Amino acid sequence: MELKFLNFNKFLKRYILLLIFALILPVIPQERDSLKISSSVKHPEWSYNKTIYEVNIRQFTPEGTFKAFQAHLPDLKELGVGIIWLMPINPIGEKNRKGSLGSYYSVKDYLDVNPDFGTKEDFKDLVDKTHKLGMYIIIDWVANHTSWDNNLTVEHPDWFTKDSLGNFVPPNADWSDVIDLNYDNKELWHYMTDALKYWLKEFNIDGYRCDVAGMVPVVFWNQVRTELDQIKPVFMLAEVESPKHHENAFDMTYAWEIHKIFNDIAKGKNNAHDINNYLKKEKEEYPESAFRMRFTSNHDENSWNGTEFERLGDAAEIFAALTVVIPGMPLIYNGQEAGMNKRLDFFERDPIVWKESKFRELYSKLFHLKVNNKALFNGERGGELINIPNTQYDVVYSIVREKEDDKVFALFNFSGKEVSFELNSPIIKGEYSDFFTNEKVAFMETENMNLEPWGYKIFVEE
Repeated sequence: MELKFLNFNKFLKRYILLLIFALILPVIPQERDSLKISSSVKHPEWSYNKTIYEVNIRQFTPEGTFKAFQAHLPDLKELGVGIIWLMPINPIGEKNRKGSLGSYYSVKDYLDVNPDFGTKEDFKDLVDKTHKLGMYIIIDWVANHTSWDNNLTVEHPDWFTKDSLGNFVPPNADWSDVIDLNYDNKELWHYMTDALKYWLKEFNIDGYRCDVAGMVPVVFWNQVRTELDQIKPVFMLAEVESPKHHENAFDMTYAWEIHKIFNDIAKGKNNAHDINNYLKKEKEEYPESAFRMRFTSNHDENSWNGTEFERLGDAAEIFAALTVVIPGMPLIYNGQEAGMNKRLDFFERDPIVWKESKFRELYSKLFHLKVNNKALFNGERGGELINIPNTQYDVVYSIVREKEDDKVFALFNFSGKEVSFELNSPIIKGEYSDFFTNEKVAFMETENMNLEPWGYKIFVEE
């Protein structure tokens, strides 16, 4: 009887423990989800102080070729560009094509170049010349879908998503010129990995911008990154806004949300608080080492949502400056440095009209500040962003970033009205140069300042 009683006590204790565990189990995943993701990604050593420039080969020159673009590399070097990102260079599908030339993102052959752009030898020369000038080059990779006439549709039809009747299907209704790949098939993983390795081995590119990366399983990208890094250290940019993509696969992701905040501030729907709150949230959610891509335009925004001037108006310049000063890597879409105020046609020839513009000098100065000032470096090697209190907090964004012997103090007026305000912080005290005028300026702990409509100031400590 005593033995049975002891066994019952053990049973009761176990039951109570299991009951407690069952009650607390539902909250555990929520606690884990709130934890900041750590990253095992090792950025290439060269990437910490770089800027990125997106190239639309079809529209960059009247010729629309690799060779014609190559002649402009010295200008981009002078501009302060560090990484050149080429939109997809592969042949474009003809079946169900949109427009007369089709979309770059309708890939007909992963292992060839678009003959409209030139030859593989032309592309290799472009990569080599880029490297000789001390810049790096990544290419756009479309892993989620192919054109309707991609060779894989015949050789491996089982690699594609199909409807109930066995027909190929687009990823969504609007993308009628492409069909969806099915990553449930692991043979596709091997093929796509080998294709990614091909351009790395044969042409010595430096990495990839991965189109709609969030529509492809992140575990695939994790595997790919490991294999590519065994060939050479690569730089990987994901078209997605997601902390988990930094865990094992990507160096940089899109900062879409803050880009939308820029647009809404220009429309009067948001203010300086929203930028501050977003960057605080981003710091809490993303690994410290994560690179975030900042931009006022790119090929999607330009063609479908309007140029930066359509969306930002008189605020285009201030937000261009902000993308360089806050943590992250700034992007230019080709033509922005020429003040391009037109939407480039996505499916036809529509060459950029190159002209003199104040934006070239602006981007050049800002990019050279970015690459030479340690406070503005990317990831954990840059300086922490510190908010400086001011008396017009709704419209004035005042920040300091400092790293070792480098310090940048910046003020931004996110309104269309002139504003006067007071700053009060011991952090701003010191001797500076006005970045744009080179005027020497001394700041005390308390300062009264004035900014023009959509005006900004950047000071670099002496």
